[in-house]
Amino acid sequence: MHRRPVDSSVIAEVGYDRGTRVLEVKLTSGAVYRYLGVPARDFLGLLAAPSPGRYYNEQIKATYEFRQV
Repeated sequence: MHRRPVDSSVIAEVGYDRGTRVLEVKLTSGAVYRYLGVPARDFLGLLAAPSPGRYYNEQIKATYEFRQV
């Protein structure tokens, strides 16, 4: 999955696969997580958020099942 850099103190990169609805998040710590069943609107919301870290914590991390990779 191709990831793109994010301007955030928490998130280094994000990637999204529309076909499988998997959001991949690489944190600045180096940890990588895959969130399952994420609609495209939440991926786009993360990219557009004034604070991607806050959006991630409030809308993604607290909502979707994930796997650490």
